[in-house]
Amino acid sequence: MPPYDPSTFPPFAVTVDLVVLTVRRHALCALVVRRGESPFQGRWALPGGFVKTDEDLAAAAARELVEETGLCAHDPAAPAVGNGAHLEQLATYGDPKRDPRMRVVSVAHLALAPDLPAPRAGGDANSARWSPVEELLAPAEGGLDREGEQRAPLAFDHAQILADGVERARSKIEYSSLATAFCPPAFTVGELRRVYEAVWGVVLDPRNFHRKVTGTPGFLVPAGGTTTRQGGRPAQLFRAGAANVLNPPMLRPEV
Repeated sequence: MPPYDPSTFPPFAVTVDLVVLTVRRHALCALVVRRGESPFQGRWALPGGFVKTDEDLAAAAARELVEETGLCAHDPAAPAVGNGAHLEQLATYGDPKRDPRMRVVSVAHLALAPDLPAPRAGGDANSARWSPVEELLAPAEGGLDREGEQRAPLAFDHAQILADGVERARSKIEYSSLATAFCPPAFTVGELRRVYEAVWGVVLDPRNFHRKVTGTPGFLVPAGGTTTRQGGRPAQLFRAGAANVLNPPMLRPEV
């Protein structure tokens, strides 16, 4: 067998890109940053960065998550922390022309967290904001966003990465308890219903939804106490139960 010669293979870089989703003002929103450097200077992009030579992919994604949001990746085996977020690997993107600088392979990750504060920009980004995903994924030609700016496609192939991340979230909340990652530690059924409505982009019947989620074994457990933060009568507080897989699943309505 001939000896292995690394020089026969062209070098390339590896990055991590983050699809960070949260629910703000009853809308599913993604974190985007305005690029301060070329390529695509001035365009909005998903947060992320190059993987360091001494990092594995999970560590690089967790580092970028902290730098961009202040959130720590939540270890499901450890007790929940106040600034924790669900983080999972999404997919790998390796089109040779996806980055005009050089050959770059990106390993995208999906991060989910409850209603998050205004973001701060870091790295090569000069501003950052939460934007509704329906706006980010809408055709860019001839339209204005909610900030009054002319719409432009996301940098690189980030529109495809974002679309894949949104679809992952939409499908996973059907058969897993992942929707509770968008909620605070103690939440009402109404707050959970608004998460499903925001992620799926539908309106759900409150009574039918309440019956389904409280009747699914291990999905929710009473947290003790009530809250009036939604207005009206006090509503019972729940927290996520031990079930990771929902049986029966919460099937997405056909639209």
